[in-house]
Order: sequence, then structure tokens, then C-alpha cells
Amino acid sequence: MALSADSFISALKAQTPVLKKKNKSLIVIHFGGGYPAIDFWEDKNGAPTMGETKAAKTAADGVRINELLPKIGSQMKNAAIIRTLKSTEGDHMRGTKVMMTGLPINVLVEQPHVGSKVAWYYRENEGDLPAFISVGGGGGVGPGFLGQRYGALPISRPGSPPENATPPKEIGGATREGTDRMMRRGDLFSRLEAGFQKSTGSERDAAKSHQEVYDKALSLVVSKNKDVFALDKDVDGKPIKLMQEYAVGGDFGRGCLLARKLTEAGAACVEVNNGGWDMHANIFASLRTRLPAVDAGIGTLLKDLAERGRLQDTVVVTLSEFGRTIRVNPGGGRDHNPGLWSVMVAGGNIVGGQVYGKTSSDATSIEENPVTTGDLFATIYAALGFEKDAQIRDSLGRPSPLAGEKAKPIAQLLKTA
Repeated sequence: MALSADSFISALKAQTPVLKKKNKSLIVIHFGGGYPAIDFWEDKNGAPTMGETKAAKTAADGVRINELLPKIGSQMKNAAIIRTLKSTEGDHMRGTKVMMTGLPINVLVEQPHVGSKVAWYYRENEGDLPAFISVGGGGGVGPGFLGQRYGALPISRPGSPPENATPPKEIGGATREGTDRMMRRGDLFSRLEAGFQKSTGSERDAAKSHQEVYDKALSLVVSKNKDVFALDKDVDGKPIKLMQEYAVGGDFGRGCLLARKLTEAGAACVEVNNGGWDMHANIFASLRTRLPAVDAGIGTLLKDLAERGRLQDTVVVTLSEFGRTIRVNPGGGRDHNPGLWSVMVAGGNIVGGQVYGKTSSDATSIEENPVTTGDLFATIYAALGFEKDAQIRDSLGRPSPLAGEKAKPIAQLLKTA
């Protein structure tokens, strides 16, 4: 009943063309818990609202960020800071939904994660590697109305392979025999599934989506591409040049390295998760401990992308469910604040070495250029080179722009054609 291994692999490859070089990739650095953006990217030294945080010069003229982020500072010519972001939700769950989808919460429609949208946008050029991969946990936002075909492949620990990515030991494990038997089983499953769909007239329903997800998972199990998840060598088989610099950042640093490898190998979006930022007390002691790892991860990532000539093809953005209050609370921490905070964005069509938006002398209010969540995501999509009028249809069949109806990309941050 089974096709040969070679013919089955050929069939899989025919269904999943190689990702084209013209596609850019997105790396989302997700700070779960609501990161204190003011202590990362603001520069108001001496203001009472800054507490113990001190800003220092960077490689970009006139741009200063936290002195505990020198490695990122050395790469600021390639990155931009948006200091006047205004989001809408101060609750962890609701804020995560807004900031991982870029859209307001709609009780009628489950909006997709930005990574799912990027995977969907590149769907015609999908390769063997999963298009959307989440490293080190996740924020609980799924593919929404796009379905599981565009959901994230979870990697719990960078350097470890995806779960169940090797044929079971009972059929031979990671041997040629195991791979051949796995492919024969996959072919049998596909035949049975197709027969079921045809007999029930369900070619377009969940059964088809189930088969698509299964085929994608199987293609990874039998593919050599799964070796890209290891951190013992680079995508070209050579030693990883900046391994020690990444490793200073611990699992987060290794997650940033894995994101670079995966996007270079063809993934459309990789989310690197770094949680535990719900800092209501003793924030400055925590920052002194945690920011060096953040600096090692993001700073080395930007350096690596630039040195490998991949920065123009890879957009990097820092996201969280919200920022934190400008004023320090009595417990020495900062509380939830979606009303004014900052993000960093780099790569792709982004013009680095600049700050967008101006805050008051104590950073408590916006003086110039407020930015909405929609504007931020429209800028991300433009940085990826998406068509400016690109639309997506929700589960009710209604078309809408990817970043929402009123969203506009920030022209100052983007290269002109």
C-alpha cells in the first residue's frame, strides 16, 4: 500500500516549496509580564521618575539607553526606539492579546498572533521548516481564525529538538529504517484521510486542516532540517562564531541564537520569550541582575545579523503586554501602564540610529508623535516589505488591513523605495 520513501519525500516537497529569498523574517522578543520600558529605552537622567536608572550614550549620535545595555547600545545605528507608544489594556491577559495581535479585542473574532499572520502572508512560499516557531514558552495567543496550520511550533528549551521530532524507537528511531517506516505510515494516513474527506465532502473543513498540520509535522520528523534546532553548529555546519557571547545571556541568549538560525534557515517568524517582568517592587535590584542577560541576547543577535548580512532581511522587535508606570511606587517598583511606553525595532526596512516620539522632561507625558498599537504593527509589516494594502479575511469573511483600519506606518522609521 505504501509508496517508496523517495516518492513520498518528493510528494511532500512538491506541497511545500522552498522559502524564497525575497521574504523577510520577523523575530519577536516577548517580555512577558509587562516590561519596564522606561528603564530600558528612556534617557531622562536625574528625573525623579527614573529612580536608579541611568542612561548612557550609544553608537548612534544623540540616542541614549540604559547604561546596563552597552552591547545593544553598540548596535543602535541599526535600531530605532519608539518612545511614545500608547496601547489600551492594562490587564495581563487582555494586554497580551492586544500586543501579540496588534488589534483590539473582539469577542466575535479570535485574532491571530502576529507570527501566524506573517506565516499566512508567506504561505505560498512555505518550506519544510515550520513557518512560525515559539521559543521558551509563550503568551497564550494562538493562530485564531487562521487555524492550526499557522500556529506556533513550541520549543521549550533552546538547543533541544521539538517534541516527538524523531521516529519512535519501536519502529527504528533515528535510523534510515525508522525514517522509511515513518514515511510509509504517513502515506497510509494521508490516503485514509483523503478518502474520509472525499466520502464526507469535507475537503474544506477541519479534516483538511488536520491533514495539513499532520503533513507539516511529518515533513519535519523525516527532514534533516530538524538539525537546525541544535546549537552545536551553525546552519552551514560550521562552528557558531558568537556562541560564547550569546551564552552570557543564558537560555534567553541561546533563544536569540536559535531565532537567528531558524530565520536564516527559512522560518518566517520566531518568538523568543523572556518572562517574569511583573515588577511591582524592588525593580532596580532586579534590573541590575536581569539586564546583562537581555543585553547579551539582543545585542549579540543584532551584531550577528549585521555581520552575516541578514539584518536587512530580518526585523527584530521587543514586545510586551504593556509598559510600567513612569513614577516609582512606594515598594520601589512600577505598576501596569499601557498609556505610555517604548519599544525597540530593528532590521528590514527600518532606518536605525534614531528615536521616534518625544516625552516630557520627566517622561510622564507625550509631547510629540504619539504612536498607537496599530501604527506600530503597520510599521512592522512595512519593515517586512508587505504590500501596504495587504488584507486578511477573518472567520466571518470580512476583509481588513493586517494592522487594522486606521493604522499607518511611521514614515520616518522606514526606508523609501
